[in-house]
Amino acid sequence: MAHHGPTGTPESGDFTRSFFGVFRFSGRALALVWSTSRALTLWLGLLTLIGGLLPAGIAYVGALIIDAVVVASRAAAAGEPVAMAPVFWLIALEAVLVMGLAGAQRGISLCQSLLRAQLGQRVNVMILEKALTLQLAHFEDSEFYDKLTRARREASSRPLSLVTRTFGLAQNGISLVSYGVLLAQFSPWAVAVLLLAGLPAFLAETKFSGDAFRLFRWRSPETRMQMYLETVLAREDHAKEVKLYGLGPLLLDRYRNIFHTLYREDRQLAIRRDGWGFVLGLIGTLTLYAAYGWIALTAVVGRITLGQMTMYLMLFRQGQAAVAAILSAIGGMYEDNLYLSTLYDYLDTPVPASLGTAQCGPEPEDGIRFENVSFTYPGGEAPALQAIDLHIRPGESLALVGQNGSGKTTLIKLLTRLYDPDEGRILLDGRDLREWDDATLRQRVGVIFQDFARYQMRVGENVGVGDVDHFEDRQRWQQAADMGMATPFIEALPSGFDTQLGKWFRDGRELSGGQWQKIALARAFMRSGADILVLDEPTAAMDAEAEATIFEHFRKLTTNRIAILISHRFSTVRMADQIIVIQDGRIIERGDHEALMAQDGHYAHLFKLQAQGYR
Repeated sequence: MAHHGPTGTPESGDFTRSFFGVFRFSGRALALVWSTSRALTLWLGLLTLIGGLLPAGIAYVGALIIDAVVVASRAAAAGEPVAMAPVFWLIALEAVLVMGLAGAQRGISLCQSLLRAQLGQRVNVMILEKALTLQLAHFEDSEFYDKLTRARREASSRPLSLVTRTFGLAQNGISLVSYGVLLAQFSPWAVAVLLLAGLPAFLAETKFSGDAFRLFRWRSPETRMQMYLETVLAREDHAKEVKLYGLGPLLLDRYRNIFHTLYREDRQLAIRRDGWGFVLGLIGTLTLYAAYGWIALTAVVGRITLGQMTMYLMLFRQGQAAVAAILSAIGGMYEDNLYLSTLYDYLDTPVPASLGTAQCGPEPEDGIRFENVSFTYPGGEAPALQAIDLHIRPGESLALVGQNGSGKTTLIKLLTRLYDPDEGRILLDGRDLREWDDATLRQRVGVIFQDFARYQMRVGENVGVGDVDHFEDRQRWQQAADMGMATPFIEALPSGFDTQLGKWFRDGRELSGGQWQKIALARAFMRSGADILVLDEPTAAMDAEAEATIFEHFRKLTTNRIAILISHRFSTVRMADQIIVIQDGRIIERGDHEALMAQDGHYAHLFKLQAQGYR
């Protein structure tokens, strides 16, 4: 199931160009951290500077202590007065420096912990804020879901990782410069050897970081399938069918197979990465001990003191660790930037700006018009709607009839501007929908789709989502519940409107399908300012009698509004002022019930067929 990346990607091109080019996200990540908490960022920078300077100071003072001890021991051996005060003062100074270094490291850890919490929240909010600006087409695109999956799984933790490594790079860089200044007094060649010894391992690590990222990127569909299987196996809304059909073992095997496929790739990469890392890391180890021999020989011939020898050995060892840390940080930053590219790829997803600003139309009495409207879903081949002409006046009711997939719900999506038509235009009050302000337009329309959401929240909040401006308005909850015929069963619940619904949270209650649909109807009536109400088969779980009662009630409450009904029950459809029959995205018949029955066409055939079923 693994995907193999295409050749010619930026990562597989010229290494130098791709390596340095990928760091373009570092500035954005640092700016993100700075804007998250300036105080913590400044403290982190200051402590990093202190932490970078102190190790060299500790090594230098350590060398002075050894030389002072040697001088004192020679004086004692010669019977001369021994001055121990300088030794003790140097020891005290080193203790202060060590305590300062420990404090700086603790402070860095504290700042990182606090930033991690704030930055993780900040990035997740950015991801969700971006989701609110996206169009429905984005969420119905599998490639976009891969992009979203990558952003949410990895990129939320990467900005802090990048910043932590950046400050670590600065700290080790400061340390290395201070080491280099002291080590150059022994030999400039020692500094060159120190820097070059770690390069082979660094180049290998960077290459394998790129390989790991390409694996992560190419197998997003498999990762998303794993997440989906986890949902199916562990969610209450799937549990019934999983148990009744015995799907558990089948789906779990599929989950395991995906893991084993991904694990094989990870194992191969890990073996190559650690194998080469070990081999190339030996170069650094051999270099360190060669330097030991060189420095020891120099001390033996008397060119440096014992304290200087100890200092240079410590500097070379710590310098090598600093070089390794710097190169590792750069490699890690490269990897972080690769993953951050997925975050910013998602955050930079282009969303067409809405240019509409109109709050009203020039002809309020005209209602809704579809003029030669055609539409094909992105990536689709066959049009979902073709050459639709339709007029609904204020106060009229319209019923849409047709087989599943004929285009009924698509028509509603166009009316609510979840999509824009490819051809033709849709007018409301004599004005093209694209000229309307989006918020104003959606306040005018109340829609309950067949697959309406069942929120794991309180009953009142499930009703209140129909109008976010009155989300907590209990009086509006009551009014909407009355209009949706939901009040009787709500009052019978343990806590009425405060009853928790769903099973995700403690004391949650589950409703029947018909009760949920009454909640959805009440939700539609929450939007009291809406003069267009659309019911897209929201009563499919009710029996015919209950549906007829609901729609009769609905008609009385929408006498001055446009009402659009989608239903497969003709006992309900016949109540509408106007009925259109859609087939393969086209309107094939239109008229009221009597006119369509007189035509004896497709509608009349379906009506008679359904009527026979009730005999």
